[in-house]
Amino acid sequence: MDANANALNWFEISVSDIARAKKFYETVFGIKMDETEAMGMKMAYFPIENMNGKVSGGLVQSDMHKPSTDGAKIYLNGNPDLSNALGKVEAAGGKVTMPKTQISPEIGHMAFFIDSEGNGMALHSNN
Repeated sequence: MDANANALNWFEISVSDIARAKKFYETVFGIKMDETEAMGMKMAYFPIENMNGKVSGGLVQSDMHKPSTDGAKIYLNGNPDLSNALGKVEAAGGKVTMPKTQISPEIGHMAFFIDSEGNGMALHSNN
């Protein structure tokens, strides 16, 4: 891997119901996600503008994608303050499993939640 490249270049969040998951993430982050179907997969994409033009990903529904609270955690950008997004999680059909917690003054804050599909997810913000 190129030392100057991002360690992450794409992510996929497994979903059981693409419409429900899309509504959840659009509500929590105040975004619009475009949809497509390809290779037997239903997908909805996070807007690249919200990822600072570097890395993006999407929601994917297929036989190979199974939601889970176990495994790797994806930390979504909650800047400027993750409290804004975290405060919308439960009303959108998710569950907060760790409230906003300071990592350190230099690194910022984090929180964990379970999305509408049962995925264990995380948020990070500088404040």
